[in-house]
Amino acid sequence: MAIETTTLGGGCFWCLEAAFQTLKGVESAVSGYAGGLAENPTYREVCGGATGHAEVVRVTFDNSVIDFGTLLEVFFTIHDPTTLNRQGADAGTQYRSVIFYHSDPQRTTAERLISEMTANQVWPEPIVTQLQPVPTFYPAEVYHHDYYRRNPSQGYCQAVISPKLAKLRKRHADLIQSPS
Repeated sequence: MAIETTTLGGGCFWCLEAAFQTLKGVESAVSGYAGGLAENPTYREVCGGATGHAEVVRVTFDNSVIDFGTLLEVFFTIHDPTTLNRQGADAGTQYRSVIFYHSDPQRTTAERLISEMTANQVWPEPIVTQLQPVPTFYPAEVYHHDYYRRNPSQGYCQAVISPKLAKLRKRHADLIQSPS
């Protein structure tokens, strides 16, 4: 077993957390904030846009089960990497598409994948995903953790997260954990 960690931002962290929690080899997916200036930011501060933080998910995974490149393929499936500082109705720098790499091999893999997707015109618009070294990660408030699992009937979960999970299951069925 070779445990790795990565930190990814692609809109609302509830969406990313819900998706990554379903994958084989993912040990944990924790919602939080990264990439800003304030120490220990709160959800209200981050949503206000003044801290510079992105809503992110810190994913810890066993790379002998799921490698970093495959995680990024999932990441690019569940969000739109071509919209600057926006995912759907969520707008602001806190919703930017960003890969905070934890190692040079992660950086290299991300650069290669973005280059391949660009060359293959996977998206009709240019990819605007930022690629940066990992900054300090601040876990989100406890009520954000496991949000979808705890609130699957909530309106946002039904309208936004459930369709992303359906898309994930359709495109990457082989990566989904069996229900326990």
